[in-house]
Amino acid sequence: MITASQVKELRERTGAGMMDCKKALGETDGDLDAAVDLLRKKGAASAEKKAGRIAAEGVVELAINPKASRGVILEVNCETDFVAKDESFQQFARDLADAVMEHDPADVDALNRVMLSSGQAVEAARQALIAKIGENIAVRRFEVVTGEAGQVAGYLHGSRIGVLICGTGSGDLGRDIAMHVAATRPVCISEADMPGDVLSREREIYSAQAAESGKSAEIVEKMVEGRVKKFLKENTLLGQPFVKDPDTSVGELLSKQGASISAMLRFEVGEGLEKRTDDFVAEVMAQAKAG
Repeated sequence: MITASQVKELRERTGAGMMDCKKALGETDGDLDAAVDLLRKKGAASAEKKAGRIAAEGVVELAINPKASRGVILEVNCETDFVAKDESFQQFARDLADAVMEHDPADVDALNRVMLSSGQAVEAARQALIAKIGENIAVRRFEVVTGEAGQVAGYLHGSRIGVLICGTGSGDLGRDIAMHVAATRPVCISEADMPGDVLSREREIYSAQAAESGKSAEIVEKMVEGRVKKFLKENTLLGQPFVKDPDTSVGELLSKQGASISAMLRFEVGEGLEKRTDDFVAEVMAQAKAG
């Protein structure tokens, strides 16, 4: 059975009409991603929101060593925006980023066993913070980039979006590129880095759309290739127009300055996570009955 919440979510992701969304969900047995693809193939989806389901609360934190040769990006989640703004929660995230920088744990499980400067293990500190704040807190993920001295740069947009980049160049270029990545969300650095499954999916969708035009196979192929080329330009860092100078692509900017980017990491709070939806009416009714 297709629920109203499924239809609502599909509409939010695609901009398609309610009946189109309901029909697509029915044809795909409620598979949301498959329904998005189906709507795009039919041309009913005006735009799939790239943000996906970014709903969980928390913070993204960065740490870069004094030589700018190593950087850490980390995400810690909580249940509400109120706690995400709490200073003790934010300090916990900063302490974790510093711990990753110092101890280089292999994964989150290893990080949980690391001793903080306070003399307390990460997991014990997390449990203590949960007891103090009254919300569940989860250390979700972290990544590390390394390079030569001066090659690592980062940018935090508030506490929800963080970017680390590694590359050659000088001055403020690294931070400018990191800011660009925060704003434009490129999938990868260059066309050669584009995941094959992503490109195959786009090509399949464009082929289905072009086939509806009734044009010859040769024309259809040219249409598909044109759309694929446009997709690659819009979704690769080097192909995108630079946010501070839209007349110049990032690739052209780097080339003019004799610079290059070898690594790019972008974290946004709650990517791919579902937010807890509180039914406040039901909660109030339950409290009234209990009283």
